[in-house]
Amino acid sequence: MKTIELVEATSPLADYIPCVRSEALVIMDHGTPTAVILPLDNTDLEAVSLSTNPDFIALIERSRSGSRREGGISSDEMRRRVVDGDI
Repeated sequence: MKTIELVEATSPLADYIPCVRSEALVIMDHGTPTAVILPLDNTDLEAVSLSTNPDFIALIERSRSGSRREGGISSDEMRRRVVDGDI
C-alpha cells in the first residue's frame, strides 16, 4: 500500500492510476487516511456500489446478527434442500 499526503497529490487523477494497478493508494490529510484509490480486479461496478452503500451494509449486518442469534443452516444444507425440493 502506498500513501500520499493530500497537499502533495497535485497531479491529475489519471497520473495515479498506473501506481494502483497492484496496490492501493491512500490519500492522507495531515497523517489521517481520508480517501483511497484501489485496483479493481475481478469485480464490477455493481459490487463496488453495494460494498459502499450504507443501507446494503446495514442489511447484511442485520442478517448476520440474526443468523448468529437464531442460528442458521449451512450452504451445503441449503443446496440439499433446493436439490431435494424441500423449499
